[in-house]
Amino acid sequence: MKLLSVNLGRAKAVPYTDHPEGVTGIDKQPVDGAVRVRAPGPEGTGASGLAGDTVCDTRHHGGPDQAVYAMAREDLDDWERELGRPLPNGSFGENLTTTGVDVCGALIGERWRVGTGLILEVTSGRIPCRTFQGHLGEERWVKRFTEKGVSGAYLRVIEPGEIREGDPVEIVHRPAHEVTVALQFRAVTTERELLPRLLAAGGALHPEALATARKYVAGQAP
Repeated sequence: MKLLSVNLGRAKAVPYTDHPEGVTGIDKQPVDGAVRVRAPGPEGTGASGLAGDTVCDTRHHGGPDQAVYAMAREDLDDWERELGRPLPNGSFGENLTTTGVDVCGALIGERWRVGTGLILEVTSGRIPCRTFQGHLGEERWVKRFTEKGVSGAYLRVIEPGEIREGDPVEIVHRPAHEVTVALQFRAVTTERELLPRLLAAGGALHPEALATARKYVAGQAP
């Protein structure tokens, strides 16, 4: 299990974002050398956890529970076959492109050591948006991505550190529940009857998903 690439983005003006200034940092490219990763500021003001990476729309992206976005190369390869086009590392706007890591099968609260010092914790799957669809240029992309349910994973920073291409990824903690990224994604998108199962992940879950699950359960109570 290792990093194939560390990907950073710069603000770019595009016609397909609802950001007030019409810019996005979704077009992320692999970089050489070490990249410092630390917890960003609070949601709404904090951006990416990676030094040199740009998150433009902090209303919906970035912050402590979405500090890093990871996607498995194996899942990108599967999308390449389905779409019939190349998808280089970083194509989905991911910061980390991994190999050998079951990203969507990771448990909420699972912790990874990347390189020698960085510790990351899995929080949720990635919900697709209009900017993602415009970036890929695929019709009905939001619906297709959602139906496939291969979302990649957002992570929070537990211990800061430096990472680079080729660094090993090691699972150092697996919580005692069965709430995977894939299950969490399906619960908050297409199969809301699964929402009660998310509560087993507790505070490790992204706060918005946890609030959604609690509200759903409260609404089902007699």
